Amino acid sequence: MPRILAIANRKGGVGKTTTTVNVATAMAATGKKVLVVDLDPQGNASTSMGVSKKGSMPSSYDVLIGKVKLSQAVVWTEIPNFSLIPSSPDLAGAEIELVDVDDREFRLKQALGKDAVNYDYILIDCPPSLSLVTINALVAADAVIVPLQCEFLALEGVTDLIRNINVIKKRFNPALALHGVVLTMYDKRNNLSQMVEDDVRSFFGKKVYNTVIPRNVRISEAPSHGKPVLLYDFKCPGSQAYISLAGEVLKREKELIAC
Repeated sequence: MPRILAIANRKGGVGKTTTTVNVATAMAATGKKVLVVDLDPQGNASTSMGVSKKGSMPSSYDVLIGKVKLSQAVVWTEIPNFSLIPSSPDLAGAEIELVDVDDREFRLKQALGKDAVNYDYILIDCPPSLSLVTINALVAADAVIVPLQCEFLALEGVTDLIRNINVIKKRFNPALALHGVVLTMYDKRNNLSQMVEDDVRSFFGKKVYNTVIPRNVRISEAPSHGKPVLLYDFKCPGSQAYISLAGEVLKREKELIAC
């Protein structure tokens, strides 16, 4: 069975999608079979991989409501070992549609359990809210990766997320773990970035990855070309940081599985 990692933060614009597609790309480059599930109605992970959200192709929304099997919504990317379940704007209304459905929190878990056995890793790009869609991701996941932007109010939002994770763990998914916190948009010229890093490492300790993702214009440019930054500019600091982060994630995976 695959390991399932949710990339989540209730705050928008912190690098969830960028982290998802680039860690997935780096994993795929090592030979891991990776599936990215785009659960954000905005569909940024789909755009970042050059997959159009227009047209009638099946999406993660169709999987959630049970309209199609997971395998019917898979799109293969140009990257070997990397496939994607694209998003749909209809996800914004999924909470209303699922409100009267039995086991509505387990819809994604059930879909993945039936039809995703051929992958090594599944990475779920979550929307920036604690909606029923996000709850589905956390119920399905083995662990959560939390991207945290290096801003002063970022820690407040993350502590709220940790409380939410603990509630999900208590009610629906006892095995759910905090995989780690990754600092994003780090500017070493800015004292604020260092202050936030110090606070986060003091609060979360070893759960914070050693790798920090720098503020890098090439990371920002890559989605407009429909590519992860690792393909857009392999040598830029952002790409090298995500390669390092993926290495840390895989190393921590071995430690978690061994426990």
